[in-house]
Amino acid sequence: MSGTPRTYAGRRVRMTSPCPAPRRLLVAIFACAFAGVASNGLAADPPVPLRVPSTASIPSGPLGVDVRRGEALFNTTQATAQAYVGNGLQCTSCHLQGGTVAYAAPLVGLWGVFPEFVARSDRVETLADRINDCFRRSMNGRPLPVDGTDMRALLAYTAWLSTGVPTGSSVVGRGFAELDAPPEAPNAGRGERVYSQQCSACHGPDGAGLRAGDTYAMPPLWGPQSFNDGAGMARVSIAAAFVHAKMPLGRGGSLTVQEAYDVASYFTVKPRPEYAAKTADWPRGTKPADARN
Repeated sequence: MSGTPRTYAGRRVRMTSPCPAPRRLLVAIFACAFAGVASNGLAADPPVPLRVPSTASIPSGPLGVDVRRGEALFNTTQATAQAYVGNGLQCTSCHLQGGTVAYAAPLVGLWGVFPEFVARSDRVETLADRINDCFRRSMNGRPLPVDGTDMRALLAYTAWLSTGVPTGSSVVGRGFAELDAPPEAPNAGRGERVYSQQCSACHGPDGAGLRAGDTYAMPPLWGPQSFNDGAGMARVSIAAAFVHAKMPLGRGGSLTVQEAYDVASYFTVKPRPEYAAKTADWPRGTKPADARN
């Protein structure tokens, strides 16, 4: 169902339908879908369906090698880009299933929408800039060399995932789903109960995630191994949108909007690494109310 757009925590939000089953999503996720106007102020082409290309379409030769390396970097970031990661997360911790899932920040289609203006930095960013912002914030690490082999591989993987998406078009399901404001103000006390009942089995009662050898089978939600306070997921509105659409894993849409906001208000304020450069975010004074100062 769809509601009248309203504003919560400085972000325009509206209700979206419960997410489709993961199988359908594969053929149909520190960014939101176009709403008819590109962020650079130019008219955007209408969104197109999110379709993931078959692995059989990966080209042979050096380009195919880079596409596969980019896929490995994305799915096993801890092992393949360890020098640039400062916590226990992989790219797929937020960009689910290799960046192919609607409303879980998919890579599909991103190749043709960059460069684009980003209000947080108040500048036009390239796709490489956006990738490195994730390394700095979500993975609390350091940026990849822009002209290095790892960045080239991630760009090649993104370009391949964007096969068939017209330049200038976004895909349906870009970024994260938007929610209506909750019926009541988010409440961390209620959120703690939701977390205990719905989240702790995977992310741990202390939010430290579940380890699997040298990596994490389930990512930490707070503490030194989680995303830092400059990451998009550290904002209540973005975390709630992700939780409502995709969590608990495999049961997205099972929590109410109120429960999603409540649990987001609980875990986003927990201790986590500090991103000192966040003080320069939104320099024009348009910083959302739920962004950390």
